[in-house]
Amino acid sequence: MPDTRMMRASVLEAPRSMAIREIPVPALGPKDAMIRVDAVGLCGSDYHIYTGEANYNVDDRGFPVPLEQHPQVLGHEVTGTIEEVGDQVLDLSPGDRVVIDQGLSCVSEGKEHLCEYCASGFSHQCEWYREFGITGLPGGLADFISVPAVNLLKVTSDRPATETVMTEPLACVLHSLETVMAASSRYRFDAEDPSERVRCALICGAGPAGLLFIQALRNLYGYQGALVVSEPDPIKRALAERYGADTVDPTSSDLVDEILTRTGGRRVEFFVDAAGVGIIFEQIPALIRTQATVLMYAHGHGGASLEAMNAVQFRVPTLLCPVGASGGFDEDGRPSIYRKSLHLIEDGSIDVGSLVTHVGAGLDSVANSFDVSYGSPGYIKTVTLVRDPETG
Repeated sequence: MPDTRMMRASVLEAPRSMAIREIPVPALGPKDAMIRVDAVGLCGSDYHIYTGEANYNVDDRGFPVPLEQHPQVLGHEVTGTIEEVGDQVLDLSPGDRVVIDQGLSCVSEGKEHLCEYCASGFSHQCEWYREFGITGLPGGLADFISVPAVNLLKVTSDRPATETVMTEPLACVLHSLETVMAASSRYRFDAEDPSERVRCALICGAGPAGLLFIQALRNLYGYQGALVVSEPDPIKRALAERYGADTVDPTSSDLVDEILTRTGGRRVEFFVDAAGVGIIFEQIPALIRTQATVLMYAHGHGGASLEAMNAVQFRVPTLLCPVGASGGFDEDGRPSIYRKSLHLIEDGSIDVGSLVTHVGAGLDSVANSFDVSYGSPGYIKTVTLVRDPETG
């Protein structure tokens, strides 16, 4: 018999118009697991969809489907507890705490032959890629979500949901840095020749991504060179300094002058845009050394003109634009980069707890998180507790 149960969900029906609705509990396939959602992280992508600045739910021709035609349940950073499993799922059980790889790939779909992207370790660029909470598939801002069991990783520690939910953001940063390490760049973090080694790295923006980049470079890759972070918010600057970066307040100092002074006029060999602000893009040519590596992580860049791109081009950079948390698959078919990310959170190698500055209580809190909390002084990250894991 079909499942007729209903659940609560926070549904985005139009830009900045979110309502709590009763919708059907998602179907459970034989290789799926039904997750009772514990927590959902809200990120910049969610905010841009919420405000109407972005819409990643597109039709077969690549055109966005308006929210009025297809309301969305957001939430792609998800952790929860297994409620039930399909009859072909043998390695997970009800009661297991899990984190979700929200991207559906060839492996998720059980395809016999992998597309060229999945076969080469780029699962989030899958030929048939779809994503819970982003591309129109219902996300985690609901009581339940049903996903392929192969997209789930078991939480093996007592880390709270407010931390394990950070697995996806960290996985995205890890994927970006793996892309950097694999690129044929003039300047490298692991170069044996000092003339080819990164001497100074600059990160613009100390939001969740920027702060994770600092920790990954220092704690995972052992980078001991100069690391400068440009960030106007004093609370974020303090956290960046705690993680091992020097900081600049671009509202009180000229960033270009600061970089020229700190590098003796050499400029930086490695640049990360973790802010997505147009003026930053326009400053890149003055900040980077010729043939530097430029990692465009953030999105947006409103106001930046094509002339800015021309100026960047003449610096002859290695320009990298990784998206998502692509990676290969372990022997059990599960995403290796998510497993690595979760392990780093569980063993304390990467501090994610300090990044969660705001916690929303229940689905009713989501709109307020976007309208009031997002972007407020000291704001870094909101995690919505869909339910309290201790009380249910």
